[in-house]
Amino acid sequence: MLLDPAVAMTFCLAALVISLVPGPDMLFIAATGLTSGPRAGVLAALGMSSGLVVHTTAAALGFGALMRTFPIVFDIVRVVGAAYLIYLAVASFRSARTPEPFGQSAPKTSWGRIYARALLTNLANPKVIAFYLAFFPQFVDPARGSVMAQFFVLGALFIVVGLMVDASAGLLAGRLGDFVRRHPSVQKWLHRVSGTIFAALAVRLATDSH
Repeated sequence: MLLDPAVAMTFCLAALVISLVPGPDMLFIAATGLTSGPRAGVLAALGMSSGLVVHTTAAALGFGALMRTFPIVFDIVRVVGAAYLIYLAVASFRSARTPEPFGQSAPKTSWGRIYARALLTNLANPKVIAFYLAFFPQFVDPARGSVMAQFFVLGALFIVVGLMVDASAGLLAGRLGDFVRRHPSVQKWLHRVSGTIFAALAVRLATDSH
């Protein structure tokens, strides 16, 4: 076996604790669920997890080392990601000006667009690869076989654990959004909260040093 069962269990427990701590991904998923409903929240979680598949592959193939060797690559990804989050924030604040009619369900947004937004938001955060490179090696044992293969296995476990937590958060946020959306005065505040979350994530990403 590539991973010792005890090591794999310890890793999953650590991944669960990390996933339960509210971070940028969970905040994005919650904001999406609040404004677009439970399905959108779960779909956003799937989009984030898809991004983690790419990050896992990049970390296993050594893209993280490339970013450390050429910091400009890190900065470009970081700035582009921050700009995209600002775009989402502006869109949310604009939506706050035109709330949906009273009693209407969650606004109909393309499932593909929701998924793509979550995927791009995750991919635009180079800190994820940096986290992988700092966290995963603690559970890798070269004596048990291919280090790259162990990275992929750990990445798969991390994604499964994270998806369960994030999908639950998206579902709960969506249910809450459905409830408060019945009150017309609350709709604009939902969009404002979402816009504020996106803007805060953009500032954090733009100002984070590496």
